[in-house]
Amino acid sequence: MIFLIFNYAFLFILAALCIFPVLHVLALSFSSSTAASSGRVVIIPVEFTLKSYEYVVQNSSFLRAFCISLYRVALGVPINILMTIMVAYPLSRTKAQFRAKGYFTWFFLITILFGGGLIPWYMVINETGLLDSIWALVIPGAVPVFNIILLINYFRSIPAELEEAAYMDGAGHWRILWSIFLPISIPTLATITLFSLLNHWNSWFDGLILMNNTDKYPLQSYLQTIVINRDPNTITVRDLDLLKIVNERTTKSAQLFVAMIPIICVYPFLQKYFTTGLVVGSIKG
Repeated sequence: MIFLIFNYAFLFILAALCIFPVLHVLALSFSSSTAASSGRVVIIPVEFTLKSYEYVVQNSSFLRAFCISLYRVALGVPINILMTIMVAYPLSRTKAQFRAKGYFTWFFLITILFGGGLIPWYMVINETGLLDSIWALVIPGAVPVFNIILLINYFRSIPAELEEAAYMDGAGHWRILWSIFLPISIPTLATITLFSLLNHWNSWFDGLILMNNTDKYPLQSYLQTIVINRDPNTITVRDLDLLKIVNERTTKSAQLFVAMIPIICVYPFLQKYFTTGLVVGSIKG
């Protein structure tokens, strides 16, 4: 009983520490300029106002970056899932079924252990003509090796009798993969989908490096630039009038919270598969 009390208390404190920054940002976004500047906002909005969100809605740069991130997710996640499936299935077969399995396993494993570095990575993307395009944000990470390992483990945990029965009925590898393996792999597929979604949505560094034009920045790269620094030359007359009501802290908070909304909406639907997908394949028999 004592252990349970301390365990629940510890987890409650840990959860509170994780959610406090989100509540603080949300409260700032709904507070007035004077309340935010005076430090009176903690987790409850002070002098409630929607002006910061009005600024976000009218900010064409934010909306453009938001659409680019949506486009990146729409391209990147299906490509990640397709490539993960196409690599994981043959690597989950036995050596008798796929003789080159050992070679390809080491090939992908080396990519986890070693990297060429930032400059070679940039040079390869530049030489292949992907620089300053949406494909530069999608193609370099098209084959997520960690996700492949998760899916391989799940495929290996599927009873061999199922596959043998399908062979006896005349099914080939394609039919077995798409009609048998994938329908019963929903927990793992949901997990790797969530990983891919978070990776594409939260990535900011590649946008800063690979996009020469700021108009092509994805959302997180754009948010990084406004959080770190804002160029005074980009402030318009409309911004000056609006900043009398809202300030930089409230507008940044509003933009940060709006950027969280897609993940907040998607995560509850995939979360129930999350734990199952991670531990699946770890227990045999």
